[in-house]
Amino acid sequence: VQLQASGGGLVQTGESLRLSCAASGSIFGIDVMGWYRQAPGKQRELVATITSNGSRFYADSVKGRFTISRENTVNSVYLQMNSLKPVDTAVYICQVIRGNYLYWGQGTEVTVSS
Repeated sequence: VQLQASGGGLVQTGESLRLSCAASGSIFGIDVMGWYRQAPGKQRELVATITSNGSRFYADSVKGRFTISRENTVNSVYLQMNSLKPVDTAVYICQVIRGNYLYWGQGTEVTVSS
């Protein structure tokens, strides 16, 4: 499975961004799709996940501001990020789980200025 993320950029506090991640290759059987992020000097952290039946999980820090969705017909997962804050600045990395395997994308950088 190959993952291509896009949509990052530089925004100001309070603005929005929508990240996209498209999966290709051996995509049959993908169950969970999600987003992680890694800020400079910090560990990678889970942001949100969505299962094949639509169950969603959000980190407490993004609840009410971020929305994860997926479109199975195009094998893509999205992250709508509203009310962005400087603490959201990070490289956002998509991940999928297919069977017993995890696959990671290359990340897209989000910078939120104050």
